[in-house]
Amino acid sequence: QVQLVESGGGLVQAGGSLRLSCAVSGRFSSINAIAWYRQAPGKQRKLVAIGVSGGNEDYADSVKSRFTISRDNAKNTGYLQMNGLHPEDTAVYYCNSNVRVPTTYGSRTGDYWGQGTQVTVSS
Repeated sequence: QVQLVESGGGLVQAGGSLRLSCAVSGRFSSINAIAWYRQAPGKQRKLVAIGVSGGNEDYADSVKSRFTISRDNAKNTGYLQMNGLHPEDTAVYYCNSNVRVPTTYGSRTGDYWGQGTQVTVSS
C-alpha cells in the first residue's frame, strides 16, 4: 500500500507564506507525478498545481506566479510553496500522487491521496 502524509498547513495573514509537504511512503517503485488540489467549503475539489517526472509543471491560473511545486526525489516528498496568500486561498489542501506499483507479473500505476491539511488565510 502507498501512503501520503501532508503537513505544513495553518493560519496565516494575507500576504504571508506557507510551505506544504507531501511525504510518499509504502510499496512503490517510482513516482510519476505529484499534484496538489484544494477544496473550499461548499465547493468542488480543484487542481492547484501538478509536477510530473521530467520537469513539466502546471498551475491553476489563480495561483500562477505565487505558488511553486517541487519535489525532493531522495526523500520521496513533494512541496507546495505558497507566497502572497489571499483569503481566497483558504481551503483544505490535498496531495495526490501517481506512482508505479510493482505487481506479481510486472507493475501498474495507481493514484493515491493524502488526508488533507487546512490552510486558512485571514484578511
